[in-house]
Amino acid sequence: MRIEVVTLFPALIADALRYGVLSRAIERGLLGVGTEDPREHTSDAHRTVDDRPYGGGPGMVLKPEPLCAAIDAARRRVPAGSPCIALSAQGEPLTQRGVAALARLPGAVLVAGRYEGIDERVLALAVDREVSIGDYVLSGGELPALVLIDAIARLQPGALGDERSSVQESFEEGLLDWPHYTRPEVFAGQRVPAVLSSGDHAAIERWRRQQSVGRTWLRRPELIDRAPLDAEHAALLEDFLTEQRAGALR
Repeated sequence: MRIEVVTLFPALIADALRYGVLSRAIERGLLGVGTEDPREHTSDAHRTVDDRPYGGGPGMVLKPEPLCAAIDAARRRVPAGSPCIALSAQGEPLTQRGVAALARLPGAVLVAGRYEGIDERVLALAVDREVSIGDYVLSGGELPALVLIDAIARLQPGALGDERSSVQESFEEGLLDWPHYTRPEVFAGQRVPAVLSSGDHAAIERWRRQQSVGRTWLRRPELIDRAPLDAEHAALLEDFLTEQRAGALR
């Protein structure tokens, strides 16, 4: 997969690509990431990429000419069928399902805005969709772009040491992940749940799924409201709540 990021800070993107899963995915040829700086598409001595907003107000707005030219240049380096995505607080919320859909594409152009925003005509003429990583405001789109790239990289076949990792994570079933433990068996008076060292793989799997649905009900109930539980998960949740009530009565 080929991703190009349109950004005023190419080094910010490049530096993050040197670590962890992203680095391995690139080294293995599973993912290619490049950048395009709108400043390279200016014609004035100051390499101006922003200007004051029409109608007044604080801050500056990214100009359409250099930004559209940079997007065009980036598009030429990604395969056909690659969308142009602007990272924006007003975009559609990013979800694991959405990441999985993007990971199946041949590539993407990601536009990282700055300042007060992007001239609306760029969004109308050159951008296919807008994506948000959350209901808060950041200084620019570079960090959201890296979040999206990292999420996509994890789903590239061969990027992870164990392919089960990408299917046994939070949100893959619309639920949160279960609790994880490692050695020592007892730490600060807290003991690893006995089932995890029982050797009973069926019991371990059931405990994990029960914890997953129970943790989701406790911490993110809107996820369950969004996608009602099937009979198996409903039964697991009832068992989880029964155990919670029994523990509270002790």
